[in-house]
Amino acid sequence: MFNAASVPSSSFSSSSSLPGTPGSPLAAYGWTDELAEQFAPLAGAGLTPARIVRVDRGQCDAVLVDPETGELCTVRADTRPVGDADMINCACTGDWAGVDLAARPMTAVAALLPRSTAIIRKVAGKRSDGQVLAANVDTVLIAASLAAEPDLGRIERFLALAWESGAEPVVVLTKADLVHDAEFIRADVEAAAPGVTVLVVSAETGEGVDVLRACIPGTTAFIGQSGVGKSTLTNVLAGADVMAVQQARAVDQKGRHTTTTRELIALPGGGVLIDTPGLREVGLYGGEGVALAFADIAELAESCRFHDCGHESEPGCAVREALADGTLPERRWESYRKLQRENDWIASRSDARLATARVKKWKAITKSMRAAGGTVKW
Repeated sequence: MFNAASVPSSSFSSSSSLPGTPGSPLAAYGWTDELAEQFAPLAGAGLTPARIVRVDRGQCDAVLVDPETGELCTVRADTRPVGDADMINCACTGDWAGVDLAARPMTAVAALLPRSTAIIRKVAGKRSDGQVLAANVDTVLIAASLAAEPDLGRIERFLALAWESGAEPVVVLTKADLVHDAEFIRADVEAAAPGVTVLVVSAETGEGVDVLRACIPGTTAFIGQSGVGKSTLTNVLAGADVMAVQQARAVDQKGRHTTTTRELIALPGGGVLIDTPGLREVGLYGGEGVALAFADIAELAESCRFHDCGHESEPGCAVREALADGTLPERRWESYRKLQRENDWIASRSDARLATARVKKWKAITKSMRAAGGTVKW
């Protein structure tokens, strides 16, 4: 066996089927017939299917079927062959990859399969670039601690991020054992998350854990601030201490960073879970996520007298009427407007970046053709 780390045998089938065939052990990580069909050209090129479970400084851990034993193992692989200046296109936790086991000086990721979904946020600071947090995710768990009053605006921001990914969001209110009014808080959060399941959970007492398990088939990603209990719940769901945990500060319940990289973990009951580091900044990266997170406002806007209503002082504005009678909270409206402004800014920066890239491309083509003595046609 090559550079391999052990994987808990209790989580997987003992089948020794080859990758991509029915009953493959890789199915425990989400491998399907559809993926096998997509992978066929890469298999013909001599690559081995694998799922990336962790990425760190140009290398990754990837789970695959050992061709010698037919059992699951984890290999360390170089991700530089699929590296990209754009952080969205780089190898990420959750990606399905084609691994070249014969590459030297070390095993390498030679190709990535197209992603079905991807959680993408804007990088920190004033840059408009995106960063992919997790790929091929079916459900996004948005964790918020009940030990402190949940920030509804931040939850709405996480919801926009989750909806934009293409996955299904679920809000998980953790540390229910520390409060006596969890159901009242849940009602407030549900009002800020229309159409989204909101669960109250305690890793300490087990409250709500079985319901949570039932909500996360396939691939699930945990996102949220530090100290809200993501790693603790990951350990509970995994049935083992797979992630290190730290207590939040007792004074203000602010979290401490425990998870430092995104890591994909197989769950004993089926499915996989990606635990992510706490997010200080949740910058959106454009798209329709905001509209989906604020579907109630979009529905109100459809009843406005004018289809291009700006919801300011126009007559017959259903949004202003809802604000006046309290149906739409002013806090939620301001949160929506703020996120819309961010989306507009990202869109303008993205358009400018694409225009710059096009100009750079044509300059390179022009220079090349002139050097070859050709004629440039525009």
